[in-house]
Amino acid sequence: MTGKVVWESADGKQIRGIWQITPGVVTDTEADELFVVVSGSATIEVEGGSTLQVGPGDLAVLREGDRTTWTVHETLRKVYVINL
Repeated sequence: MTGKVVWESADGKQIRGIWQITPGVVTDTEADELFVVVSGSATIEVEGGSTLQVGPGDLAVLREGDRTTWTVHETLRKVYVINL
C-alpha cells in the first residue's frame, strides 16, 4: 500500500490524495470518503451492506465507520477525498 496526500484543508478536516494497493485481501474501517478508480480492480465488501465491484472510472462512496474487506484483483490506484 502506498499513498500521497496532495492537499489538506487548513483545519485538517478534508484530505485529497492518491492511493495504491497491490493484489491481496485487506480489511479496514473507513472514513467518510469519495473516490474514483484510476486503474486496477477490486471487490469491496461492506459489512452488513453491499458489495462493490470497482474498476477504472468507477466512483464510490464509503461512510465513516464502514467496516470493509477489500479483495484487490489487479493493483488498484484511486484518487480520493476524505472528510474527517
